[in-house]
Amino acid sequence: MSKTLFDKIWEAHEVAPGLLYIDLHLVHEVTSPQAFDGLRLAGRRVRRPDRTLATADHNTPTDGTPTAARIKDELSRVQVETLERNCEELGVPIYSLGSPRQGIVHVIGPELGVTQPGMTIVCGDSHTSTHGAFGELAFGVGTSEVEHALATQCMVQNKPRSMRVRYEGALGFGVTAKDLILAVIAEIGVGGATNAVLEFVGEGARALTIDERMAVANMAVEAGAETGMFAADERTRTYLSGRVKRDWEELHSDEDAEIAREVQIDLNALAPLVAAPHSPGNVVPLADAAGTPVEQVYIGNCANGTITDLRQAAAIFRGRSVHPRARAVIVPATQAIYRQALNEGLLETFVAAGAMVSTPTCGACFGGGMGVPAAGETAVTTTNRNFRGRMGSPDASVYLANAYVAAAAAVAGELIDPGELIEAPAS
Repeated sequence: MSKTLFDKIWEAHEVAPGLLYIDLHLVHEVTSPQAFDGLRLAGRRVRRPDRTLATADHNTPTDGTPTAARIKDELSRVQVETLERNCEELGVPIYSLGSPRQGIVHVIGPELGVTQPGMTIVCGDSHTSTHGAFGELAFGVGTSEVEHALATQCMVQNKPRSMRVRYEGALGFGVTAKDLILAVIAEIGVGGATNAVLEFVGEGARALTIDERMAVANMAVEAGAETGMFAADERTRTYLSGRVKRDWEELHSDEDAEIAREVQIDLNALAPLVAAPHSPGNVVPLADAAGTPVEQVYIGNCANGTITDLRQAAAIFRGRSVHPRARAVIVPATQAIYRQALNEGLLETFVAAGAMVSTPTCGACFGGGMGVPAAGETAVTTTNRNFRGRMGSPDASVYLANAYVAAAAAVAGELIDPGELIEAPAS
């Protein structure tokens, strides 16, 4: 019987109907405290600490000064300390504040080589789908499921249906992976992939770099999907070389495998897109939003804080300055990406332009700090959600965009086509 990539991984891990064995469980400080407490109350321990990995990424950096003005940061510090204490007590490896490997959980997994093709992965965070860029089945779960995974290394899950997104053609200048997934959301809506797994296929999908695949898989959940996936291939093998020591198989969907729906996106016809307030589904061509004044630009997060995104932003900022009306915050996704950007001179470019550079954090993406917009302000961000109040004030307006577009908005003080600032490189 013909099977999809999803079918093959699911069937290899289903130990009983609706019960999946989990190869890797990732943990951060926000959704884990109650789960660890639940284990203690039940007299249980972490079943497979060797298949569990933790990092502090949401409420970082923190400030423990016990004043009313800093009460949120004080509580954040408690969350991080609680994670550190829980991991030490129960033997879970952790990369916390001060570690040279600390970073956003969805990015350090691949970076460290612990997420590998064919695996099943869960984490108490909806954007765990990012790991699907490596041919993995990765789900975001709730706190009670975090506890269940810690205790049993399994997860109860009804099998979703399969959907396919076919990318054909080649990306034009200024069009990035962000636009590819926004195009899908524009086509099917924020609920179009409910109870489904999206598999990204086609010539255009195979041409994407690993950073680009991660950006697409990350936002599959914004179309309502359980997760998103790319088949592992030679690009995957090159990325994982030196990171992963075990052999792994390149699994692919059979061409005639049964799927619920296929969506086709012509990359040749795709221009830069933005998701206007207040939904990732409110997708419009950048040209339709051009001229919108901007007070803040935020470049980073688990979707678009890779070295690829930082290079794109630097191409815009180089030799220019942030507009007097605007402010720009740059957030590398991990300490390793931070160091690479430093070595390449990208951070110097950002600072020379008047942008602010943060250590790795989820930060303003979920309204946690490091650049939340105020009431009445408009922000352009490379993050993955722009719900009302998501990044801070419910009276702020947030546009989702690619790194070229976001950086161009910071320089111009308004949404503009980045092609007005730099020319496409000679082919």
